[in-house]
Amino acid sequence: MMMAKTGTDIQIAICGSAGDGTIASGDIMKRAAAAMGFNVIAFDVYPPEIRGFGKCISRIRISTKQTYSLKQESDVLISLNDGHAIPHVGEVRDFGAVIYDDSLGSQVAEGGHISAHISPAQIPYGFGVRQISELATNSARSRNIVVLGYAAGLFNLPSDGFHEIIRSKFATKAQIVIDSNIKAFDAGLQVGQAVFKLDDVEVGSDSKETNGAEAVMMTGNGAVARGFMEAGIESYFGYPITPATSIMERLAVDMPPTGGKFLQTEDEISAIAATIGAGFTGSRAATATSGPGLALMAEMVGLGVMAEVPVVIAVSQRGGPSTGLPTKTEQSDLNLAVFGGSGDAQRIVLAPTNVEGCYRCAGMAFDIAETYQTPVILLIDLYLSNRYETVIPAKENTFAPKPRKKVSVKKGEAFKRFEMTENFISPRAVPGEAGLMHTATGLEHNELGRPNDAVHMDMSIKRHEKLKSAVHFPGLNVSKRFGDKGPVDVGILGWGSTFGEILETMYQAQAEGISCSAMKVVMLSPLPLQSLQEFFADCREILVPELNYEGQFANLICGALEKPVTRLSRATGTPMEVQEILAEVRRLSGQDPAQIQIAGAEGAQT
Repeated sequence: MMMAKTGTDIQIAICGSAGDGTIASGDIMKRAAAAMGFNVIAFDVYPPEIRGFGKCISRIRISTKQTYSLKQESDVLISLNDGHAIPHVGEVRDFGAVIYDDSLGSQVAEGGHISAHISPAQIPYGFGVRQISELATNSARSRNIVVLGYAAGLFNLPSDGFHEIIRSKFATKAQIVIDSNIKAFDAGLQVGQAVFKLDDVEVGSDSKETNGAEAVMMTGNGAVARGFMEAGIESYFGYPITPATSIMERLAVDMPPTGGKFLQTEDEISAIAATIGAGFTGSRAATATSGPGLALMAEMVGLGVMAEVPVVIAVSQRGGPSTGLPTKTEQSDLNLAVFGGSGDAQRIVLAPTNVEGCYRCAGMAFDIAETYQTPVILLIDLYLSNRYETVIPAKENTFAPKPRKKVSVKKGEAFKRFEMTENFISPRAVPGEAGLMHTATGLEHNELGRPNDAVHMDMSIKRHEKLKSAVHFPGLNVSKRFGDKGPVDVGILGWGSTFGEILETMYQAQAEGISCSAMKVVMLSPLPLQSLQEFFADCREILVPELNYEGQFANLICGALEKPVTRLSRATGTPMEVQEILAEVRRLSGQDPAQIQIAGAEGAQT
């Protein structure tokens, strides 16, 4: 295998139409790379139509170093459909590769073939994809596997790992299907290995330090499901909705063998109602939805707050409002997650920034919900839900439930389920425990749980004050600062999936000589005010990039700290671009653009 002197960092984009096997070939590539020991980040784009017409793109970044986002420019573009791939030729870097089918089965309109759009600075790799597929398998349907083999041959990747992933992917199919796909891969591999390689990208082996656990490829949704399972989830009620559905699908398979109770309900309202009912009985209960579903759940979330019932709600955001953009990403449900509902109904909201964070936040969410006796919302988005990353889970399960503290009352005394304690967290009992009968209601109530509107102010204080210590929950990084310490010119503040692009921006800015730091905020409610105040005190300028139109996180921060920020709000349905954030950092830094450009060019060569 060819070894890269400076390590591997290659991004491959596969572009085709629905039905071309674009996503399937991308899945094989990323899993094979992960099995070889590389760090992998991957994200798929697909059409919203149920019938599946339209463009599909699978982007995979393979690296020997830790990376935090996809690159803006790909090193390789593989075309399975020229009509869809042509608009993305400009996204390939100079001296990058464009792999395409140069065997024309019929006449093509002028400008309709991708070869007419490849710039002189890009390296074309055309070969007879369809012909090779038909010779190898008697069908053109294996074109996606042929080009996968060609790319593996071009970069001298070993075939054994790909064979293993292909066998695994088609394990439920007939043996002839597995054999046919391996044959198609090997046919493309042989051609790719024989090509004189002009591109300067090299792929080398990698050995990664681990904590003794095996590195695995996970999506954000898969990580949430795994975290739930390791936390001992006992009850799940849900209704399908893009992009959260795969959480439910995974739990439908994993929960029954462990004795868990799983039910697909008739709608989101019944899902959250059943979840709260199960949480009231002491069961570790959860549901998952997206923005439209959370809007329907808002009233019942308020019940969970009022009755102090611990439940977990995973919310994967998509473009809105209403049905909006079901297959596009957005960070526009922050207001709904933090404030949605009638009255003062504060709840805990966690927003992990990467796939490993999804796993850890989901694993800890039940313990947090039970500690503070409140709903916990796990807020992610489509970009994070569908993004693949290499994750090293904990070697030992640290999320398993702890024994619940037993409650007792003196003989003849009534149990004060909502007792006003020193830390505002009341003793909790579940139905059936002797001597601990109590009332639970959505009406305002006294310490016994009986309706009483005279204590509304006191109980409002209780429900809010008890959450303040959540920012110090053991083992949870509610916020974290990266980059330069002490005073800096520019601080980048972010949350959720956008923080990967923020980190990449910060490192590029530092390479250009800009004094820069970045901070992620994982707990959006309650906010970690002390660490935010310290970050603001150190930064001359604060930039807040986020994927929504209104600047919802910026509004939340400005309202809490009464300090100004510079907003970079985008609602494009696609992830934030590093270069766009970097341009704003450069502007805010006040440095000479000519000097920055020179420093950036020097940094890129080292």
